[in-house]
Amino acid sequence: MSNWGKYVLAALGIAVAGRIVAVDATPRLLMSFAIGRLGGGGFNQWRLAPRVTEHSRAIVRPAPDFAYSACAYDLGRGPVRIRVAPSADYWSLSLYAANSDNFFVTDDRESRAGAEIVLVRRGRRAPEGARVVESPSRRGVALIRRLAPTVQSYNAAAEAAREDECAPLRAG
Repeated sequence: MSNWGKYVLAALGIAVAGRIVAVDATPRLLMSFAIGRLGGGGFNQWRLAPRVTEHSRAIVRPAPDFAYSACAYDLGRGPVRIRVAPSADYWSLSLYAANSDNFFVTDDRESRAGAEIVLVRRGRRAPEGARVVESPSRRGVALIRRLAPTVQSYNAAAEAAREDECAPLRAG
Protein backbone atom coordinates (compact mmCIF):
# COMPACT_ATOMS: atom_id res chain seq x y z
CA MET A 1 0.00 0.00 0.00
CA SER A 2 1.33 3.41 -0.91
CA ASN A 3 1.81 6.24 1.57
CA TRP A 4 -1.11 7.99 -0.10
CA GLY A 5 -3.40 5.00 0.63
CA LYS A 6 -2.34 4.98 4.28
CA TYR A 7 -3.26 8.66 4.61
CA VAL A 8 -6.67 8.04 3.05
CA LEU A 9 -7.35 5.14 5.44
CA ALA A 10 -6.17 7.21 8.41
CA ALA A 11 -8.41 10.10 7.35
CA LEU A 12 -11.39 7.77 6.98
CA GLY A 13 -10.72 6.28 10.43
CA ILE A 14 -10.54 9.74 11.98
CA ALA A 15 -13.75 10.77 10.18
CA VAL A 16 -15.62 7.70 11.45
CA ALA A 17 -14.37 8.23 15.01
CA GLY A 18 -15.31 11.92 14.81
CA ARG A 19 -18.78 11.07 13.59
CA ILE A 20 -19.30 8.60 16.44
CA VAL A 21 -18.25 11.19 19.01
CA ALA A 22 -20.15 14.09 17.46
CA VAL A 23 -23.39 12.35 16.55
CA ASP A 24 -23.69 9.48 19.02
CA ALA A 25 -21.66 10.16 22.16
CA THR A 26 -21.92 13.94 22.61
CA PRO A 27 -25.74 14.12 22.98
CA ARG A 28 -25.68 11.26 25.50
CA LEU A 29 -22.90 12.89 27.51
CA LEU A 30 -24.65 16.26 27.54
CA MET A 31 -27.95 14.67 28.53
CA SER A 32 -26.24 12.67 31.28
CA PHE A 33 -24.93 15.97 32.65
CA ALA A 34 -28.38 17.55 32.31
CA ILE A 35 -30.12 14.63 34.03
CA GLY A 36 -27.71 14.85 36.95
CA ARG A 37 -28.02 18.59 37.23
CA LEU A 38 -31.81 18.76 36.85
CA GLY A 39 -32.37 15.80 39.12
CA GLY A 40 -30.29 17.32 41.90
CA GLY A 41 -29.14 13.86 42.87
CA GLY A 42 -32.63 12.31 42.88
CA PHE A 43 -34.96 10.78 40.34
CA ASN A 44 -38.71 10.67 39.77
CA GLN A 45 -39.60 13.93 41.51
CA TRP A 46 -40.42 17.38 40.18
CA ARG A 47 -38.14 20.30 40.91
CA LEU A 48 -39.57 23.76 40.27
CA ALA A 49 -36.90 26.20 39.13
CA PRO A 50 -36.78 29.65 40.70
CA ARG A 51 -38.26 32.47 38.66
CA VAL A 52 -36.11 33.15 35.60
CA THR A 53 -33.88 36.23 35.72
CA GLU A 54 -31.10 37.49 33.48
CA HIS A 55 -28.70 35.38 35.61
CA SER A 56 -30.58 32.07 35.23
CA ARG A 57 -28.57 29.40 33.45
CA ALA A 58 -28.99 25.92 34.92
CA ILE A 59 -28.24 24.35 31.53
CA VAL A 60 -29.15 26.76 28.75
CA ARG A 61 -30.56 30.24 28.93
CA PRO A 62 -34.26 29.76 29.77
CA ALA A 63 -37.05 31.96 28.43
CA PRO A 64 -37.98 34.58 31.07
CA ASP A 65 -41.73 34.21 30.43
CA PHE A 66 -41.93 30.63 31.70
CA ALA A 67 -41.89 28.75 34.99
CA TYR A 68 -39.98 25.48 34.55
CA SER A 69 -40.36 22.21 36.43
CA ALA A 70 -38.04 19.32 35.63
CA CYS A 71 -38.10 15.67 36.61
CA ALA A 72 -35.12 13.46 35.87
CA TYR A 73 -36.84 10.11 35.48
CA ASP A 74 -35.47 6.61 35.93
CA LEU A 75 -37.50 3.63 34.72
CA GLY A 76 -35.05 1.10 36.17
CA ARG A 77 -37.57 -0.07 38.77
CA GLY A 78 -40.63 0.13 36.58
CA PRO A 79 -43.12 2.64 35.17
CA VAL A 80 -43.36 6.24 36.34
CA ARG A 81 -46.59 8.22 36.60
CA ILE A 82 -46.32 11.78 35.33
CA ARG A 83 -49.14 14.17 36.07
CA VAL A 84 -49.39 17.83 35.13
CA ALA A 85 -51.91 19.89 37.05
CA PRO A 86 -53.90 22.32 34.92
CA SER A 87 -52.93 25.97 34.81
CA ALA A 88 -54.96 29.04 33.92
CA ASP A 89 -52.51 29.88 31.11
CA TYR A 90 -50.42 27.93 28.62
CA TRP A 91 -48.53 24.84 29.81
CA SER A 92 -46.69 22.02 28.07
CA LEU A 93 -45.09 18.72 29.00
CA SER A 94 -42.09 17.49 27.00
CA LEU A 95 -40.21 14.23 27.46
CA TYR A 96 -36.57 13.79 26.45
CA ALA A 97 -34.63 10.53 26.09
CA ALA A 98 -31.06 9.95 27.28
CA ASN A 99 -29.72 10.94 23.85
CA SER A 100 -31.62 14.30 24.01
CA ASP A 101 -34.36 13.26 21.55
CA ASN A 102 -37.74 14.85 22.32
CA PHE A 103 -40.10 11.88 22.04
CA PHE A 104 -43.36 13.22 23.50
CA VAL A 105 -45.14 16.57 23.87
CA THR A 106 -48.60 17.53 25.07
CA ASP A 107 -50.01 20.90 26.11
CA ASP A 108 -53.07 22.81 27.23
CA ARG A 109 -54.49 22.81 23.70
CA GLU A 110 -54.75 19.04 23.86
CA SER A 111 -56.07 18.99 27.42
CA ARG A 112 -57.17 22.04 29.41
CA ALA A 113 -57.61 19.73 32.44
CA GLY A 114 -53.90 18.85 32.68
CA ALA A 115 -52.31 15.58 31.68
CA GLU A 116 -51.58 12.20 33.17
CA ILE A 117 -49.41 9.55 31.55
CA VAL A 118 -47.63 6.39 32.59
CA LEU A 119 -44.10 6.32 31.26
CA VAL A 120 -42.68 2.87 30.51
CA ARG A 121 -39.52 1.56 28.90
CA ARG A 122 -40.06 0.73 25.23
CA GLY A 123 -41.01 -2.91 24.84
CA ARG A 124 -41.91 -3.40 28.51
CA ARG A 125 -45.30 -4.35 29.87
CA ALA A 126 -47.65 -1.38 30.24
CA PRO A 127 -50.50 -1.05 32.73
CA GLU A 128 -53.97 -1.27 31.26
CA GLY A 129 -56.34 1.66 31.31
CA ALA A 130 -53.64 4.35 31.41
CA ARG A 131 -52.36 6.70 28.74
CA VAL A 132 -49.03 5.00 28.19
CA VAL A 133 -45.98 6.64 26.65
CA GLU A 134 -42.95 4.50 25.79
CA SER A 135 -39.52 5.91 26.54
CA PRO A 136 -36.66 4.86 24.26
CA SER A 137 -34.24 5.02 27.22
CA ARG A 138 -34.22 4.04 30.88
CA ARG A 139 -33.41 7.59 31.99
CA GLY A 140 -34.37 10.98 30.67
CA VAL A 141 -35.98 14.29 31.53
CA ALA A 142 -39.59 15.42 31.77
CA LEU A 143 -40.03 19.19 31.49
CA ILE A 144 -43.10 21.30 32.25
CA ARG A 145 -43.26 24.85 30.97
CA ARG A 146 -45.96 27.17 32.30
CA LEU A 147 -46.50 30.71 31.03
CA ALA A 148 -45.40 33.03 33.85
CA PRO A 149 -44.24 36.44 32.64
CA THR A 150 -44.97 38.23 35.93
CA VAL A 151 -44.30 37.55 39.60
CA GLN A 152 -48.02 36.93 40.12
CA SER A 153 -48.25 34.46 37.24
CA TYR A 154 -45.07 32.70 38.43
CA ASN A 155 -46.65 32.35 41.88
CA ALA A 156 -49.79 30.88 40.29
CA ALA A 157 -47.64 28.46 38.26
CA ALA A 158 -45.76 27.47 41.42
CA GLU A 159 -49.08 26.80 43.14
CA ALA A 160 -50.21 24.57 40.26
CA ALA A 161 -46.84 22.80 40.30
CA ARG A 162 -47.50 21.57 43.85
CA GLU A 163 -50.07 19.19 42.37
CA ASP A 164 -47.77 17.80 39.66
CA GLU A 165 -46.53 14.24 40.04
CA CYS A 166 -43.48 12.36 38.79
CA ALA A 167 -43.25 9.16 40.82
CA PRO A 168 -42.90 5.40 40.47
CA LEU A 169 -46.19 3.76 39.63
CA ARG A 170 -47.57 1.95 42.64
CA ALA A 171 -48.71 -1.61 42.03
CA GLY A 172 -52.35 -2.43 42.60
